[in-house]
Amino acid sequence: MVFLFRDRSLVNIVFLVLLSLAVHAHGFSISLPLIAQDQDGYFSFLMNRYLKVILGSAGFFVYLIIILTQAIRLNFLLAEQKMFPGSGYTVAMTYILLTGLLPQWAAITPALLANYALIWMYIKFTRLYNHPSPKTLLFNIGLLVSTTILCYHPTSTMVLVVLFALGIMRPFKLQEWFTLLMGIIIPFYFLTAWLYLTNQLVRLNDFVPDLMIGLPVQKLNYAEIAGLIGLAFSLLAGLVYWQKFNSRLIIQMRKNWAVLLVMSFILSAAPFIFFNAGLGSAILCLVPFTSFVSSSFSYPKRLLFPNLLFFILLGVIVYNNWYLVKF
Repeated sequence: MVFLFRDRSLVNIVFLVLLSLAVHAHGFSISLPLIAQDQDGYFSFLMNRYLKVILGSAGFFVYLIIILTQAIRLNFLLAEQKMFPGSGYTVAMTYILLTGLLPQWAAITPALLANYALIWMYIKFTRLYNHPSPKTLLFNIGLLVSTTILCYHPTSTMVLVVLFALGIMRPFKLQEWFTLLMGIIIPFYFLTAWLYLTNQLVRLNDFVPDLMIGLPVQKLNYAEIAGLIGLAFSLLAGLVYWQKFNSRLIIQMRKNWAVLLVMSFILSAAPFIFFNAGLGSAILCLVPFTSFVSSSFSYPKRLLFPNLLFFILLGVIVYNNWYLVKF
């Protein structure tokens, strides 16, 4: 099956649509929910106030459009950066497969929408290396990060990723670090000023992340256990293949991969350190995780292991669909 996505042609888009329909086949039997908590940021507020009212039975198709556009955009980005030897659609295929591993990911959530911003951030990170005028770019990155945090609070961990990306992409210049920090601070500065002028400063806590260290779920069910095992196995296999080929890449590509690796570790902490984030917030990890898992499908010349991994993930997805429809 993997060979269908190793070519780069328009027919592969059709295969991606069919794959997304198969991965989320439960959507034909049950409606996909919209899950948003008001304390998570502006995305939650807008979704509960407006999107939930107009969504109705179209939720399944809206969800498919979201994951397809994110998958294809990430695929084009990594192909443009020449992160893999080929130029097929294995990255988009991987993203769609991973969205079907956990029941909590079968919903329209602020975390899912925030993945658009994470992909956009990574695009800007890759442009930092040898950029002729980085100050404007760094300021825009700071604005993008802080705006995303206001929209979905668990993305605040991306501040650490941004600082790491600047540290490895460019030689140290105090002005550049100051410009980045100004971009991050300014939206919160104007927000605080507006709350003060409107005598609503007590509402400031509603616009900042609510930290609370704990487990995302108290007891895992069988579908969650199967999904987490499938995710961990595919990620481990991807890291093994990535490590084999990483030494052959040029310095810029290695730094791009380093940023993705740090994103993987830092975003993985979101379910454990934010109040009521749950496993649903772990979908933020799909952007960096997909890049590494795709190595298992893109690098091997023989397709035995890629096909095996594909059907293992598909088996987990089939069980997940059965679980969602039954319960």
